[in-house]
Parts: sequence; C-alpha cells; structure tokens
Amino acid sequence: MIWLQHDGCPAHYARRVRDALNELYPNKWIGRGGLISWPPRSPDVTPLDCFLWGALKNAVYQEVNATSENMKQQIIAACARISSETIKHASDAAIRRL
Repeated sequence: MIWLQHDGCPAHYARRVRDALNELYPNKWIGRGGLISWPPRSPDVTPLDCFLWGALKNAVYQEVNATSENMKQQIIAACARISSETIKHASDAAIRRL
C-alpha cells in the first residue's frame, strides 16, 4: 500500500490539487483537507519538513547550479543518494516525537 504525505505548502491545499490527490490516491493521502489530517509544517512530526528538505538543500546547494535543468538533475541525484535506512530512521524519529 502506498500513502502520500502532503508537505503542507499552501499552494498544495488548492481544491484542484486536493481533487487530483483524491483521484490518484483515494483516501490514501495525509495532509490538510485529507482523510487523515496532519499538522502542516510541523517539524516535530513531519519528516518532509524536518529531514528531507534540509538534506536536499545541503546536497543541492553545495555547488552553483547554472540552469534549472542542472538544479533538477542535482535534486534527482540527491534523492537517489538517500538510503532507505536513512528514510526509516527519519520516520522512526518523527514517530518517537509524537
């Protein structure tokens, strides 16, 4: 089973976005306005805000990206380098903070 956790960005709360999430992930997305409510932008309980964005920024901004395409490739590469063990550790840490 796959669940999508909404990142809390205000633009992602738009009706059009929520409708798309409901179509793609019926009753399987976590976030404001979804079946399972989750506090937006709560670094204590949201691994996306607490861990992922910081880890990606640290990796991507180590060098200057001349183009948006280069930036996209850096983000893809940085995501690929995050191990499943690291993701599990970040998720477990969020659960312990609840």
